[in-house]
Amino acid sequence: MKQYIIKGGNKLSGEIKVKGAKNSALKIIASTILTKGENKISNVPQINDIKKMMDILKDLGVNIKKNQSGSFLINTDNISKTDIDEKKGKDLRASIILSGPLLARFKKATIPYPGGCLIGKRPIDIFINGLQSLGAHCEEKNNKYYFTTKQLHGAIFVFPKISVTATETMIMAASIAEGTTVLKNTAQEPEIIELAKYLNKCGAKIKGAGTSIITIKGVKRLLANKTKIMPDRIEVGTFVIMGLLTKSAIKISNCLPEHLETFLLMIKKAGGKLEIGKNFIKTLPTKKFNPVNIITHEYPGFATDLQAPFTLLMTQAEGNSLIHDPIFNGRLFFTDKLNQMGADIIMCDPHRAIVKGPTHLFGKNVDSPDLRAGITLVLAGLIAQGTTTIGNTYQIERGYENIIQRLKNLGAKIYAK
Repeated sequence: MKQYIIKGGNKLSGEIKVKGAKNSALKIIASTILTKGENKISNVPQINDIKKMMDILKDLGVNIKKNQSGSFLINTDNISKTDIDEKKGKDLRASIILSGPLLARFKKATIPYPGGCLIGKRPIDIFINGLQSLGAHCEEKNNKYYFTTKQLHGAIFVFPKISVTATETMIMAASIAEGTTVLKNTAQEPEIIELAKYLNKCGAKIKGAGTSIITIKGVKRLLANKTKIMPDRIEVGTFVIMGLLTKSAIKISNCLPEHLETFLLMIKKAGGKLEIGKNFIKTLPTKKFNPVNIITHEYPGFATDLQAPFTLLMTQAEGNSLIHDPIFNGRLFFTDKLNQMGADIIMCDPHRAIVKGPTHLFGKNVDSPDLRAGITLVLAGLIAQGTTTIGNTYQIERGYENIIQRLKNLGAKIYAK
């Protein structure tokens, strides 16, 4: 199994360009199932999760080609089955979103219980209840979900809990359902706005994306179109913290700072020095960090996917910080890895931790427990004294394209073996 070897304590410099957003690309690629013709999707990140989604679609009969410019040409006209391969589906948490477009277009879909990383293993009741409200029937057998319908019909559905992927799945399902669907208490992430924009370009009638109420008037068919995947705001935040931790001047380009307003507010409170432009953020060497209490929240709040690197930043702050992440169970368990490296973090309960700083970190042999904790361990290795070895790097490569070379380009002493 591949490992990352990191020699810490080096300043970084230069520019790092942000790749396309994983959480946007996965949903837009899935939405092509609803369309007729050839879709052109550019700025798609070359990461493991995207490759898995492509493999699932190819297995269903989707024609996927990559042109000379790096864009993907996706044609779903010849889909031959609606039963997602069990192994492929279990390897990708996002496979559950395929239930919406498959059911809407083909009136049936078979989805294995989705897997992914440890943090990804979450209940899918909200997906089932939402699709049932549109007229779907769902039967569970042998860890598979069999969705069928004579015809999806518009309905009013109130999400009992805000869910990004469930909101996106319902948008896709309702786009070609009969009648009008009103979704309430919806997620408001930029990725949802991008999905709605793309579907509207294809002929859908979606209003309210980015607010808590979304209205979808179903249409008979959608026609293929083209789009460019938005920059990954989680990558942006991760690289901001990397620059601050290493006390380095780094320009993070191809980004949209407006997608990170709450995060950047917390960075400012922590004393982080930044230069912010329209499409870039530059980190400036910062000698001292202040302790900051955070609580993660759905957009536009502090993103749970940036909690782990921010927790690491707080190990270098002068004082105690309370990190509260109520969104997912187990999101703070990675702090044991940081403690092995010299951090002083006390778990209060599965959702809260007290970080005491500043502490010196030391290189250790650690395994990546999940995607966001994994990249945080990479950042920890960059500032640790000595050598850090990180195992289970597959989790990191689920969401960060060519991360080793990109960090090397900044001057990091990191390699894979």
